[in-house]
Amino acid sequence: MAQQVLKVPPTKNTLLKLKKQVKFLEEGHDLLERKRELLTRLVYERIGEYRRLREESRHALDDAYRCLGITHLRMGSRGLHQAALGAPPALSVEILPRRSLGVEYPAVNAERRPIEPVGLLGSDASFDNTRERLADAAVVLARLGEVEIALHRLMEEQRKAQKRVNALKYNIIPLYRRSIHFIQSALEEEERNTLFQVKVLRERQQQPGAG
Repeated sequence: MAQQVLKVPPTKNTLLKLKKQVKFLEEGHDLLERKRELLTRLVYERIGEYRRLREESRHALDDAYRCLGITHLRMGSRGLHQAALGAPPALSVEILPRRSLGVEYPAVNAERRPIEPVGLLGSDASFDNTRERLADAAVVLARLGEVEIALHRLMEEQRKAQKRVNALKYNIIPLYRRSIHFIQSALEEEERNTLFQVKVLRERQQQPGAG
């Protein structure tokens, strides 16, 4: 089976254009390859951070729910619900867009606010401690959410970059190189035929009685 080439006229102008285009494609391949390498590095860094935060959030949630269980036993569902309604927010959250290597993801900035005692009748001292633990867990979870979304989007972009690199390396650039080689061969063959015809004409002219 013959290898595929571009359907273009085998002329010198076409040859010059293809050589410029293949050079551009090779430069694009090199840039994409560097981007893919940087994305791969970022992905591995984010994976490490994701694992660390996931473990940290698990411990924070275990601690928070342990405290919540104690508070629930002491105050009951009704008392806990009423106290929670009167409690001011313990967390401030700001979400802003962030971009890294062309990949956009939300940057979550979660900060603790000072815990103000509720002081409601029937509330237990453990309630404020539970609020502290839940707020701490929420800060870690916000950071984990940011890293998880960023990791997912970076991995998706890394896969796209890998596909483009492979397409250029194994399909597009070889197609252009084959086409250049085909045109060069066609032009050389045409030149040989022209030279042969010129040689034949000269030999005929040099024969006795020619002309």
